[in-house]
Amino acid sequence: MKIIILSFAFLAFSLGINAQDYRRLHYKAIVADTHNDVLSSVTMRGLDIDNDLTGKSHSDLARFRKGGVDVQVFSIFCDERFGKDTAFKFANIEIDSLYAIAKRNSYRMSIVTNPTQLAEAVREKKLAAMMGVEGGHMIEDKLENLDSLYKRGVRYMTLTWNNSTSWASSAKDETKGNIPNGQKGLNDFGKQVVKRMNELGMLVDLSHVGEQTFWDAIHTSTKPILVSHSCAYNLCPVFRNLKDDQIRAVGKNEGVICINFYSGFVDSNYQKRITAFISRHKTEMDSLVSIKKPDYEINEFFTKKYPVEATALRPPLSMLIDHIDYIAKLIGTNHIGLGSDFDGIESAPLGLDDVSAFPLITKALLQRGYTKKQVRQILGGNFLRVFAANSK
Repeated sequence: MKIIILSFAFLAFSLGINAQDYRRLHYKAIVADTHNDVLSSVTMRGLDIDNDLTGKSHSDLARFRKGGVDVQVFSIFCDERFGKDTAFKFANIEIDSLYAIAKRNSYRMSIVTNPTQLAEAVREKKLAAMMGVEGGHMIEDKLENLDSLYKRGVRYMTLTWNNSTSWASSAKDETKGNIPNGQKGLNDFGKQVVKRMNELGMLVDLSHVGEQTFWDAIHTSTKPILVSHSCAYNLCPVFRNLKDDQIRAVGKNEGVICINFYSGFVDSNYQKRITAFISRHKTEMDSLVSIKKPDYEINEFFTKKYPVEATALRPPLSMLIDHIDYIAKLIGTNHIGLGSDFDGIESAPLGLDDVSAFPLITKALLQRGYTKKQVRQILGGNFLRVFAANSK
């Protein structure tokens, strides 16, 4: 009996040391998340991330710190309902909101636009806040608007959201065969946009773009590209994920693929489960469809109203790590990062309830056998490399 007790004591001690190790590694590493939608989904609805928003959002400033997040790229986003004379204006309103938040909280966050400022913010233990425009429609077909967004601090632009622009086709539209101007990929103006982004030092983000746009952009760009929030198509075949040849191309380009936490991009069976879940509430579904609510808002409504049912739909955290494993086997760990999509998604793998849960990623990576150096690369080192390579 004494031997058994001693064995359990040793096991408990070992587990405790392991727990301390992953936390120590996580909080010493620079953790960068390349995509968070809290500005459009929370701040623009009147909530203040200065306050504790637990239960209302995935993100607030206290939970960023609790999660060990050092660098957060805030998404500047509006959907296809915004267009000429509205999209660029709305983007600037969101940018204004982030500057206001930073001004109120100058002791704990700082907007950064270059690697030197980022390093300084990290040294001062402030959240290094960056901005990425999610959707090229926000420049409204004007290079001067692109220049203006750069001057205001935007450091990446996703060439399309789900909606195509006049100069680039989206993954959603290419998949459906619904290209507004009839041309897949980048037209001449689209290639000018990519070249201008390279000149400015703005990262070209290829999440959301169609395959032809992906290839046109990666062949046009002279700098490493970013895929800010996507996963591996071979594990979860949805239009938003990257196929093997695209993954290999990002590796060859020296870019970085940042893994999206959305259950529907991680688990190929999630969409079937959520479809069945929503169908159980058909009357409410029909009313939301009748007022033309977009799919992402409908999914958010149901998961918030029926949290117990929604939790049962979530995949295990191990499935997200499977995507990291898959990409690592194809192109190595030098090209993987994290792009959570928190506050832009209604469901993430179990355990990843909000931004405070980032240490669980570190723990899971170590349990899979990744070295501390590799974990540091994935947590933020690879994004910092690509950011530096694009900076002027």
